[in-house]
Amino acid sequence: MGASGLGLALANCTKLSNLKLDLRWNKIGAIGASGLGSALANCTNLQNLELVLYGNQIGVMGASGLVSALANCTNLSNLTLDLSENKIDDKGASGLGSALANCTKLSNLKLDLSWNKIGSMGASGLGSALANCTNLSNLQLFLYKNRIGAMGASGLGSGLANCTKLQNLKLDLKQIEFICFGL
Repeated sequence: MGASGLGLALANCTKLSNLKLDLRWNKIGAIGASGLGSALANCTNLQNLELVLYGNQIGVMGASGLVSALANCTNLSNLTLDLSENKIDDKGASGLGSALANCTKLSNLKLDLSWNKIGSMGASGLGSALANCTNLSNLQLFLYKNRIGAMGASGLGSGLANCTKLQNLKLDLKQIEFICFGL
């Protein structure tokens, strides 16, 4: 039952405006993450969400289930989402970005996708989608230990250039590939 059971309980908490869940290293898989996502979809009043799922086994399918729920959280203004070390790839990163684009009130975002399997397409897709977060003023984005390369960094940068209200940016891309390009 695990994360899905927790999700079932949270689904009834429709008036939640603040939620902090730290579920790191709990062996949560795709089913648990999707169940948690389904519950969050009912929490439409959420304004502040901190969700730490570091070091689980969510994968692409779990990430898709989780992020599709975020699209319903249209009142989110502050989001901390740690999905590092979860085997999320390009499709998962792009999907996450697309879901976040629906959070039009989002002004503060801390997103940790380090130690996944994100390539240049995922980084570019994430950047393009984040460009639609028109109220984003503070962004911390951790993408180190992925495979985004110079093309992905360029695509990400192009998308972020459209975040016209962005005042504070912390971008961590530590990539071995950049050494080859002189970055």
